[in-house]
Amino acid sequence: MRSRYSAFVRDDAAYVLNSWHPDTRPADVEPDPNLRWVGLDVLRSSGGGLFDAEGTVEFRAHYRDHGRPGEMHEQSRFLRHNGTWVYWGPVLPPR
Repeated sequence: MRSRYSAFVRDDAAYVLNSWHPDTRPADVEPDPNLRWVGLDVLRSSGGGLFDAEGTVEFRAHYRDHGRPGEMHEQSRFLRHNGTWVYWGPVLPPR
């Protein structure tokens, strides 16, 4: 989770895409020159241990967009894929 956040901070699109599960990965990600990531709070996590195949991380990422503060809050699902942890997508609330 933290490495993906750092990749967004550095506009490292290659890392962001490589750390995304191939079944849910978009074709491309475009950095937004007006968006600057300024902080990450990991609120909780579950799973993701040595013998786990998946885990979740709830986080709040802070940014500035055209100088105005904002935040992204998500509970993310991560899966082990070919021995590496990759982002699957957000955990959606039950309907």
